[in-house]
Amino acid sequence: MAAASGGGTQRWWRPAAGLGRAVRGICSSRRAEAEAIRAQELAERLRARRKEEKERESSASPADGILFSPQIPEDPARRRLRELALLSKRLQQVHPNVLAKVLKQGTVFQNEEIVVINKPYGLPVHGGPGVKNCIADVLPILAKMLENMKAEPLHLCHRLDKETTGVMVLARNKETADRIRLLFKTRQVEKTYWAIIVGDPDPTEGVVEIPMVEKEVRSHQSHYKMTLAPNYRLSPEDGKMVKVRKNRDAESAVTRYRRLASASACSLLELQPITGVKHQLRVHLAYGLGCPILGDHKYSHWSKLAPQKLPEITLKRLKLQQSKARHLPLHLHAYRLLLPLGEQLSLVCKPPLFFQKTLRKLELDIAND
Repeated sequence: MAAASGGGTQRWWRPAAGLGRAVRGICSSRRAEAEAIRAQELAERLRARRKEEKERESSASPADGILFSPQIPEDPARRRLRELALLSKRLQQVHPNVLAKVLKQGTVFQNEEIVVINKPYGLPVHGGPGVKNCIADVLPILAKMLENMKAEPLHLCHRLDKETTGVMVLARNKETADRIRLLFKTRQVEKTYWAIIVGDPDPTEGVVEIPMVEKEVRSHQSHYKMTLAPNYRLSPEDGKMVKVRKNRDAESAVTRYRRLASASACSLLELQPITGVKHQLRVHLAYGLGCPILGDHKYSHWSKLAPQKLPEITLKRLKLQQSKARHLPLHLHAYRLLLPLGEQLSLVCKPPLFFQKTLRKLELDIAND
């Protein structure tokens, strides 16, 4: 019986083992089939996504000859902010020849002595850490595009900040460049800027004349900023104005301003910097008048680097959430230069498209200049 039982046991488990292998084989086959189906679905989704991206890219609007990324948010306000940020980024990535072509398209005036361009947003004038493309580096290419292959490189006569747009003068030769630089240095060039600011200046027209100095801001994220260094202060004893010792590192800074329009808790100002101190307009408006430039996230706070806080009505008109305010670009534009170069040249550049759209959204209506 024992032997018979043992034999029976052996005969019972052998088919069971074979059945187990068969079941495992079927399961493996089904898993492989399921994985193949999933892989096929993934490939189909990927092809559909690529097709959608190509369709978006083909319908995207070019700006200065550069197509924006197809992955753009649907919300119009966010889309415009993203487009501007992408354009600024693309200008750092394109080939120098492409950048020179962009600047050529932005040419507003030229004669035998100078070339005037409308400087794009987000493009630095000079090179530096992390800067791949700048205006200075492509001037030889731009000169050849404007004239011929033997053209002498253009020369910088002044500078604008990376975030500032507008009139920029380039000289065709070194002698002319030296003459124009001297005109700027001796304050014979009348400069007019437009700025959209947060708030309404009081008074609506006047002159800010407060020296400026660069200081370190000690916080959880230490950094340097330009700030005011006034010559006077109020006495805590009697509240009278008393003169203080001048900071030897401070520079004289004078800005004339005039309000052109006001709406939606914002204003459009015409600015004339009499002096040329670093970040002068931004500091005089933010700390002198208490009205920072729209999109100026550096000078909207003193003790920290944080996105600009905007009034509710401004956010509503811009169709923007406060959490997305950090994407707002600086709304500062070099509108006109009066250059006494033989004759008085009035060199004007219209504000960029994003600036004009902001004016319309905030209902900052001005008469045609």
